[in-house]
Amino acid sequence: MTDFIQQRQQILTQIATLCIQHERTADTVQLLAVSKTQPADSIRQLFVAGQQAFGENYLQEALQKQAELADLPIEWHFIGQVQRNKTRDLAANFAWVHGVDRLLIAERLSAQRTPEQPALNICLQVNIDDEATKAGCTPAELPALVAAISQLPQLRLRGLMVIPAEQNSDAFAKTAALFIGVHHVHAHPEDWDTLSIGMSADLSEAIAEGATIVRVGTALFGARRSRLMP
Repeated sequence: MTDFIQQRQQILTQIATLCIQHERTADTVQLLAVSKTQPADSIRQLFVAGQQAFGENYLQEALQKQAELADLPIEWHFIGQVQRNKTRDLAANFAWVHGVDRLLIAERLSAQRTPEQPALNICLQVNIDDEATKAGCTPAELPALVAAISQLPQLRLRGLMVIPAEQNSDAFAKTAALFIGVHHVHAHPEDWDTLSIGMSADLSEAIAEGATIVRVGTALFGARRSRLMP
């Protein structure tokens, strides 16, 4: 068995154990395999082993993999800041986008998602630590964005995504509080169900605060490779 397939089983076991510790059920936490810089063959092997959701950060690399893996019903997630010139490809080719932080971007994604496609799932990225080098809306901007974006016709606004600063033990608790606090302004509150807040190094803290998607790359695939293409 390939190492990363074994590692996936270990991560799923870890998630299940943490869920028990925090009085949750394992089926409330989805493992998102962050496959940026990983070859299509590795994704294919993991899919056959049961992994369905894969996250990519680099659009052109992701589109190449999608073409190579078009025979598989993979759930593709785009992670990271969304640039205006990439919205058409994202709207056409992904099931989820984690990283919307402006109304303009959401409006473009909605307009460019065809009516024949299911609504595009969106997570708003919050710059929870007010870091100058990170993307994301501010906590103060969040209520207005939720109220506006949740009304766009071709989107499902599902929740929040954060990439916290290192050694910030409060980031997930702050995000969970924000998530609860803006529920009432969502036009479709039944859709507001997602916290994409955990990665390889902080699974326990994320699951304790209600993570529903954990984004795992290094612990799954090993050390990051060089990018497959520009």
